Amino acid sequence: MPSLTELFERHGQSPWLDNLKRDWIQSGELHNWVQKGVRGLTSNPSIFEKAITDSEAYDEQFGSLIKDGFSVEQAYWQLVHRDISDALQILKPIYEASNGVDGYVSVEVDPRLARDTAATIDAARTLDDQISSPNLYIKIPGTREGLPAITKMISEGRSINVTLLFSIQRYAEVIDAYMSGLEMVDGDLSHISSVASFFISRTETEVDSRLDEIDSEPALKLKGKTAVAQGQLAYRLFIDEFNSDRWLALKARGAQLQRPLWASTSTKNPQYPDTMYVDELIGPDTVNTLPDNTLAAFIDHGTLSRSVDSSFDDAEKILQTVESLGIDLQEVAVKLEDEGVKAFETSFENLLTTLQKKAESMIF
Repeated sequence: MPSLTELFERHGQSPWLDNLKRDWIQSGELHNWVQKGVRGLTSNPSIFEKAITDSEAYDEQFGSLIKDGFSVEQAYWQLVHRDISDALQILKPIYEASNGVDGYVSVEVDPRLARDTAATIDAARTLDDQISSPNLYIKIPGTREGLPAITKMISEGRSINVTLLFSIQRYAEVIDAYMSGLEMVDGDLSHISSVASFFISRTETEVDSRLDEIDSEPALKLKGKTAVAQGQLAYRLFIDEFNSDRWLALKARGAQLQRPLWASTSTKNPQYPDTMYVDELIGPDTVNTLPDNTLAAFIDHGTLSRSVDSSFDDAEKILQTVESLGIDLQEVAVKLEDEGVKAFETSFENLLTTLQKKAESMIF
């Protein structure tokens, strides 16, 4: 039976928890996950929508904020700030023990700003200043408009989780944005950190649906293989870029690796193993952020073996064959990025609507 501690100590992969809710903070559940080997935490608008909508744990604070004259949206951010701040304290010992490699908690800027560079910069700066913790990651979508915001925030010494990456091409641009930001900083760089969140299962679902439409034997044999292959080739790019002369010059100034983070790693297709996107992407200097049910499944029956660099040649052949069947992986990435941005926008707006109704029903 594998353990999360072994995953890190034997293979250099940091398991993070892709979920957050106040009930877990209050009950000690989050602390228990850290004791089991969780080394970081990610959140997003969809996670907060579910947490706040499904729980009464936020009602007292929300009611007080509305009574004190906060708008619904202002009150929402106060709810988020409290959860993130509490989680930061729970993860801080990991941050300190790892010398700033792990122990981070991620919070995302308003998802409605994903196509607005200037507004994203302002929102990221405000969030970082308000929460003000060394183990905080501000999440910025890796959209084309997000790239300059990433460089700007890194240049100001702020730590960033770049989210919603679906293509190796965009990942290369994100690495460049990170290094460009570091190059704008004077002096020591060791206090700045970043991860690049490469989404896995959403790619599989989209490509599999297109392979089903082709409905040939070669196409059906490729089902369930594209997302891992793409992740493996993203790891090859990571190895290449973070051994370049450009990187070595930054490393000499104390710069930290921008580790690839495997996101969207719960298995969507019930025909596939539920630990598939953990088992097949294990390797040094990586992060895998997992929903709690996938973490529990891995602890119960996962495979603890280095796999992310098992065969770059095989991974390349898989993607070449997929493209030879007429599936444009770059077009897939554009579609998934648009859908990801819209999904987070919808979650955010749905939550604000729910909170507005709750505010209107309150009697003071």
